[in-house]
Amino acid sequence: MGEEKTTREILEARMPDRERVPLYNPEVLKRIKEEFGRWQSTALPEKDRGNWMVTPQSILGSEIPRALLYTPLDNANLDYQADLGFSGEEPFTRGVHPNMYRGRTFTMRQLSSAGSPEYINRRLKLLLEHGATGTNLALDLATVQMYDSDEPEALGQVGTVGVPVDCVEDMEVIYRDIPIDRISTSIVTHYPRNTAIVFPMFLVMAERRGIPWDKLPGSVQNDFIMESLVRSASEYIPPKDDFRIQCDNIEFLRKNVPLWNYVTLNGYNLREWGTSGVTEMAVAIANGIEILKEMVRRGHDVDWIAERIAFFWSPANDFFEEVARLRAVRRLWYKVMKYRFGAKRPRSMWMRCHVQTSGVSLQREEPLNNVIRSAYHAMAAVLGGAQSLHIDGYDEAYSVPSEEASILALRNQQIIEAETQVTQVVDPLGGSFYVEALTDEMEKRILDEVDDIEKRGGIVEVVTGGWLHQKVTRFIEREQKMVADGTIKVVGRNYFRDPNLKTPDIWVHQYDESLGQAMREKLARLRQRRDNETARRALDALVQACKRGDNVTAACLACARADVTEGEMRRAFVEAFGAWKSPLFA
Repeated sequence: MGEEKTTREILEARMPDRERVPLYNPEVLKRIKEEFGRWQSTALPEKDRGNWMVTPQSILGSEIPRALLYTPLDNANLDYQADLGFSGEEPFTRGVHPNMYRGRTFTMRQLSSAGSPEYINRRLKLLLEHGATGTNLALDLATVQMYDSDEPEALGQVGTVGVPVDCVEDMEVIYRDIPIDRISTSIVTHYPRNTAIVFPMFLVMAERRGIPWDKLPGSVQNDFIMESLVRSASEYIPPKDDFRIQCDNIEFLRKNVPLWNYVTLNGYNLREWGTSGVTEMAVAIANGIEILKEMVRRGHDVDWIAERIAFFWSPANDFFEEVARLRAVRRLWYKVMKYRFGAKRPRSMWMRCHVQTSGVSLQREEPLNNVIRSAYHAMAAVLGGAQSLHIDGYDEAYSVPSEEASILALRNQQIIEAETQVTQVVDPLGGSFYVEALTDEMEKRILDEVDDIEKRGGIVEVVTGGWLHQKVTRFIEREQKMVADGTIKVVGRNYFRDPNLKTPDIWVHQYDESLGQAMREKLARLRQRRDNETARRALDALVQACKRGDNVTAACLACARADVTEGEMRRAFVEAFGAWKSPLFA
């Protein structure tokens, strides 16, 4: 707060004030304008002239008005070098690599499903055998909330939506015989605390296998927005402490696991919870800015930090908006890095992203339609230049995907990559009058929301004070009403609905009580065989690290080596930081 300038003010002051070189000839534009006026007044029906701009209504849409037809007049000041450039070069609008998918296609990274560590090990191997090029580990509800499988709060949640990870032993089972030094690993840790707890277990597992940390490629999420805003839980720690843990994780991983993406700024889950595509990206950008400010304050070089920042986006139904959003945020992040933070290395200016097709857009009615929805989401992500992709299973409106649905979703990616030929040309929609106008508008709106957040005190303050909770809640309420009254059309649900159409048989994941019992027995054996005095000292050291301001990730690593469990570490964090009530429940 105080007198600090916002990102917009800094960009306006620091971006070079060079003369723009418009792509279009002024005389040609003048002629087009005259012909456009003639066409509008004579050829176009009167009702269309009066309804020239319409506002699309779609699930998770941003409601940006659209014209009936786009021409060079909508991009009259387009400067090719300043606004587009060439792929792999500033301003990276057209992609972060010169050859994009011709050089290396998007990583096909399907989620791992739900079940025991043994089952997930088999599922990961199955996906790799069918052509997946990276692994993507989803944690069960108990692990996401940082409860051990034998805690009362975990009852009924063990093995649901993901895999239970209580200790290093579980990591050893999950990744048994999987070459984690050659295949990149994504671990969906969501929160900073969960990252600080679970990822050190992965590192200790690698140690025990004799794999050096500097050979490990992959990513974690580590986003405090996920814990302090999106998460619904019985206990929280204060957002300022959560943000600090996020930065501790970044500091530790950047120093010790150099190939790892130590934060995936997670717009996906925020948007799926209920925001527009603009807010999704603005919140992630604002969080990234605060991270970089804090890491510079700690004395780290901005290029050294920034080159491992990654993003995670949710493409929904408004196809061209989704393409434009990726192009717009890539250009905006470049400007933030170069002109706000003075980054020097090109990689530090890249907006690299993983994309998962929108789950909340999928419907229980006529579930096979979801294959089509997800294909369009994925195609938008590829045309927008994503680095990594997960396509949701058609049955995810019911349950975690079946094996059949997972393989079909992987085939969806492979068809886009191998059969459609869209990967042969970089940024194939670049230069479209419509896409360029929409890209410009998206960039402006994202920066507008970043500016609003910063004027309100920054990302930690808008979470702590409840402003962001209220903004998201209002969006959700309004969207639900629009679906209910048919303003947002959903095929098979409120539009072209056929009540006589038979729903196909859908496999639904069943809760397995025997898994919970097996995990409880494993924990009992672990606590019997480990050195409990060493475990207690490691937990005490974690509490003290939290209180003193030491790096908590290093303290969690010592806990993992002592076979301390996830729930035990969670309780140490709460003991050190105390509890905070979300504004939704205060």
